[in-house]
Formats: sequence, structure tokens, C-alpha cells
Amino acid sequence: MSFSLYDATVANYLQILGAVSGFLDKSLAHFKEHGVDPAEIVETRLFPDMLPFRFQVVSLAHHSRGAMDAAKNGVFVPPSGPRDLDYAGLQALVADARSELAALAPDAVNELVGRDVLFKVGERTMPFTAEGFLMSFSLPNFFFHSTTAYDILRHKGAPLGKRDFMGRLNLKK
Repeated sequence: MSFSLYDATVANYLQILGAVSGFLDKSLAHFKEHGVDPAEIVETRLFPDMLPFRFQVVSLAHHSRGAMDAAKNGVFVPPSGPRDLDYAGLQALVADARSELAALAPDAVNELVGRDVLFKVGERTMPFTAEGFLMSFSLPNFFFHSTTAYDILRHKGAPLGKRDFMGRLNLKK
């Protein structure tokens, strides 16, 4: 069996989105138990010039589900600003991204190899192949925003560890 684009992308997205869903739930339970308002968490930043937790979660969904849409449709644009989602809305966004990605057929993803994807930011464009876009742009951004969301929750006191970030491992059967 050969390693495929699906294995390199969707499988990773699903593993980490599952972990994000888990650490969002675990953190919310902790915050409720300790009287921390989830609205405060949604606006938390690690540093003043960083975007808040809300943006991190929106971005990790955009760089997973949105990236696969771009690979199919040929165009990727950044999210058009932070959406006004509360903590529950962010949890739903992650669940929706997981559901949509889980519905993708491996063959359909693997057939995207070699397709053109154009990344557009304002007037600037960058041409990619689907696999180049997913592997060199989308996945690094996805992991960056997932890690930053995790770090913000840890910073606010959520009792999370490395296993919470890694999620369900793909063990040999």
C-alpha cells in the first residue's frame, strides 16, 4: 500500500480536529468548574499583537476543511476577518469541519494531485499545485493555529497535556 495525499492531509486533519474537540470540551469543563467565563477565553491572546483564541479556532477550521475545498475548487482566500463565534460556536465549527472531512473519499482526495490552486490575498496571488498548497501552506498553518489554540487554553489554566493535543494515534492494526 502506498502513502497518499489523503493519508498526508485528511488523516492528519481528522486526528488533530478530534484532539481539538476533546481539549475544547475538557477546557470548558475546567473553566466552568473554576468560574471562568468562556467569553473571556474566546478573547484571550498570548501577546497583545496576536489574534485571539477565536481567530485561532476559526483558522484551524479554515486551513483544514477550507483547504480541502480550495484544492477541489482551485482558489483559497484567507478568512474574511474573525467571525463572532462564542465558545459553543467554536466547538460547533470544529465538529462541522470534522464531519465534512470525514465524508471525503480517499480516492477523491488523491485525484486532486497536480490540480492548480491559487492562493489570493488582496491583489497578490500565489500559484500552487493542490499537493504543494496542502503540504507546504495548509498543514503548517493548521498545526500552527491548533497549537496556538491549545497554548491559549493552557495559559488560562486548562489541565491539558501533550496527549490532549495529539489525539487518537494511528496505531498499527
